[in-house]
Amino acid sequence: MPENKPRYLMGVGSPDYLIEAAMAGIDMCDCVLPTRIARNGTAMTSHGKVVVRNATYAEDFTPLDPECDCYTCKNYTRAYLRHLVKCNEILGDRLLSIHNIKFLTNLMERVRIEIEHDNLKNFAYEFYKKYGYTKEEE
Repeated sequence: MPENKPRYLMGVGSPDYLIEAAMAGIDMCDCVLPTRIARNGTAMTSHGKVVVRNATYAEDFTPLDPECDCYTCKNYTRAYLRHLVKCNEILGDRLLSIHNIKFLTNLMERVRIEIEHDNLKNFAYEFYKKYGYTKEEE
């Protein structure tokens, strides 16, 4: 591949694959994953996936992800998001989509910072551990 051309990878949207793609020198990725899983009631959070349609969240009045600064996390609880999803209210899909896209945008902003500081491998290891992945450090 020419060094002066951007590298594009289509269909990659999970946090671990985005980090791995960046480590492999990929410049751009796109995928429907964040909005697709949102339509099924799933959110990506700083501590792993949260399936808000699960009964566990029926009385959980905490933000979707306390570490997130998106509109959804600032204004809605897991219980209310679960209610919207269970009622097939389109607002639930939209709010979860907003969150998932913002989560991945924040992740990639952090990846760029870690690349600039030559710390991407350490960041990836810590992210995987916190997110709940079982990747082993190389």
